[in-house]
Amino acid sequence: MSKGQEAEITAWLATQSERSIDTACAHVFLSSGVAWKLKRNVDLGYVDFSTREKRKWALDRELEFNKTAAPDIYRSVRTITREADGGLAWDGAGKALEYALEMRRFDDGAVLSADPGVIDGEMAEMLGRTIAGFHTQSPLRPGGGLSALEWTINSNARLLRELKGDLGEDRVETAVAATYDELERQRPLLAARTAAGFARRCHGDLHLANILIENGEPVLFDCIEFNDLLSDIDIQYDLAFLLMDLDFRGRRDAGVRVLSAYMDQAAREFGPMLWEGLAALPLMLAVRAGVRAHVSMHAGDVALSKAYVDAATAHLSPPEPVLAAVGGFSGTGKTTFARAIAPGLGRSPGAVVVRTDEARKRLTGAGPVDRLPPEVYTPQFYAQVYETVFETARAALKAGHAVVLDATFTEPDLRARAEALAADCGVPFHGAWLTAPLAALEARVAARTGDASDATVEVLRDQVSRHGGDAVAWGQVDATAPSETAAEGWLKDVAR
Repeated sequence: MSKGQEAEITAWLATQSERSIDTACAHVFLSSGVAWKLKRNVDLGYVDFSTREKRKWALDRELEFNKTAAPDIYRSVRTITREADGGLAWDGAGKALEYALEMRRFDDGAVLSADPGVIDGEMAEMLGRTIAGFHTQSPLRPGGGLSALEWTINSNARLLRELKGDLGEDRVETAVAATYDELERQRPLLAARTAAGFARRCHGDLHLANILIENGEPVLFDCIEFNDLLSDIDIQYDLAFLLMDLDFRGRRDAGVRVLSAYMDQAAREFGPMLWEGLAALPLMLAVRAGVRAHVSMHAGDVALSKAYVDAATAHLSPPEPVLAAVGGFSGTGKTTFARAIAPGLGRSPGAVVVRTDEARKRLTGAGPVDRLPPEVYTPQFYAQVYETVFETARAALKAGHAVVLDATFTEPDLRARAEALAADCGVPFHGAWLTAPLAALEARVAARTGDASDATVEVLRDQVSRHGGDAVAWGQVDATAPSETAAEGWLKDVAR
């Protein structure tokens, strides 16, 4: 496709469209109910669309890759032909001039980058579990993983150094050196994860601009198809783009909810190395910030590019992990409080919340909010659940990531085990004990729906009868206060 042909085809598509969007790699034309994507005739180094065959190859792969996560959006690859009268047509009898991807048009305002504020707790939860489900179904790519991440690190270094005249040499070299140092520290872990099946064909470009909400559910779209080094990656590196994007936009609250939900869902399919992999998360966040830095610079936004470089450096100097434990009788709002304090603990995006309620469901193969029959709750199962959350927390802490344990902790020996775990891992411990009048707790438990907890009013009354008079040394938190207020006050006390 010559420049003249490209201009002719884009003008023809414009006559059928309401408006168009131009990106570095494509022209997108939007009409009523339909969108067409035309690959540009470009060679940008990391992507080569300089021949019609290469553009057709990329469109076919884009259709194939995105059918998994967004089957209702991606329709078919259409042929643009030259007809006998000299005009252009869709899939005509004439010579094939070019190809375009036909998609169902969706509401631009439904894309999360349009308003990240719409990501409430439930949506963040759904996002994490949706992405985990996508990853567990993704094809294995043992040739990717570590090698793909290293390729991107080298690419970032080269591209940022080309821009250091605008970004500042010290800023660029600090970020580049810290990234390479961290890569070497994490190389054995990354290689082990690649060998263990964590390298898969992923989305590759999983930030807020490529996720939309339809019918109340997240839809992942616009997967990378043109370069396997950008899509055959570690699943955690795929998730890291979204986590970095949320962190950069000041939404650690949503980011840590996404991460916690993702880890619980993914733990149903992956082994302990899932949690050990958190050691490499700061590196992955930094690399994602580096990608956005040079993309922003090429878009002409110098200030934004500098901010991304600085974010990359900050990710590589994270705070030390801590272990927090939130206990109390059923209905005290432990999970709400745990999620409220998590963004303020440890490195980005905050402390992973590990819940006994979710561990129970994983151990039995039940869905996250499925109710378990009462006969499951034997003393042996009770002990197994706590053993699971303690070992999960240990793996995350050893990986350098903060953890919030969310459980009743009514037994003194379980509170002691939580404190001993922190000491064994060499991290600070902070305990919170939530309290509220029994009548308030009974009302909350009776009204609860759509949560992992199976506690009933009878279970609550049994807890109180056995442990209502116990003295608890952990910091007391008034569970009748708004959770945000209580969490803010508790975090201030911890920081002192």
